[in-house]
Amino acid sequence: MLIITGDGPPLILIPGIQGRYEWMRPAVRALARTHQVLTFSLEPSDGSFDPWLEQIDDAMARVPTARAVIVGVSFGGVIAACYAGRRPDRVSHLVLVSAPSPRWSPDARTSRYLKRPLWSVPAFTVGAIGRLLPEVIAAEPSWPRRLAFLAQHVTRVLRFPASPFQMAARVRAWTSANVAADCARIAAPTLLITGDPRLDRVVPWISSREYLSLIRHAEHATLERTGHIGLITRPDAFARLIDAFVGVESSQERASRVTMKICDSI
Repeated sequence: MLIITGDGPPLILIPGIQGRYEWMRPAVRALARTHQVLTFSLEPSDGSFDPWLEQIDDAMARVPTARAVIVGVSFGGVIAACYAGRRPDRVSHLVLVSAPSPRWSPDARTSRYLKRPLWSVPAFTVGAIGRLLPEVIAAEPSWPRRLAFLAQHVTRVLRFPASPFQMAARVRAWTSANVAADCARIAAPTLLITGDPRLDRVVPWISSREYLSLIRHAEHATLERTGHIGLITRPDAFARLIDAFVGVESSQERASRVTMKICDSI
C-alpha cells in the first residue's frame, strides 16, 4: 500500500529493516509540511532488492515530475543507495539516514538471529530498549516528555509489529547484493544524516561514514541530541535538515518572507 500525503516537491521515504512505514509517522508528518511524501511498508523479500526497487518505481509513477527526492532510513538507506545507483535519472537528491555500510556483514550474534529469528525476539527487544533509551533521554528535556514519547513509540511498534522472519530475509538479501558498486554510479547530490556517534548504538558512525567515500561529493550533517531514531525523536529538526539540503523553503521561512513582503508594502 502506497501512502501519499502533503504538498510540494515529491519525496519518497523508505523505512528501515523492520519494514513498517508506520514507525516513521512523526517524520512523515514533519516532511509533509513542505513535500508531497510517498511512503510504504517494505514488500516481503525474494532474496534480492528487486521488490523494493519496484516499490519505488511504483511510487515514482504517481509523482508529476521526472525525478524525486529519495530518503532512506537505516536499512532503507541501503535500498535508496541501490536505487539511486541503478536509476540515476529518477533521483533529484539522495538522503541516507543513519544507513549502515553496504559492505556490512553479520557478526556472530546477528548470524544467530538469522538462524533463529523468532527465538531471538526477546533478546532483540531487551537490547533495543538499552540502545534507544539514552537517545530518548538526550532528545527530550524532561521525563514527562520522554515517557510520552516512549508511550507513543511503543504503541506504534505494538500496533504495527515487524516480522522477525522478514527482517532476517532482508538481511540475507543485503549480504548477497553489491550495493557498494551501485554507490559508484550515484549521480544525485547526496546527504548522509547521522546522530551523535555516542548515541547511535544501532549503526556505528564508522559504518555510515563509508558512504562519504563511496559516493562522489556526498555531504554529511549531524542531527544533534539524537542517535539512530532522530527522525522520530526530533522530526521537525530532521525535516529542516532535508529542506535545507534540497533547497525547499520551510513553512516558517515562507511565513517570515510573506510577513516581510507585507511590511514592505505598508
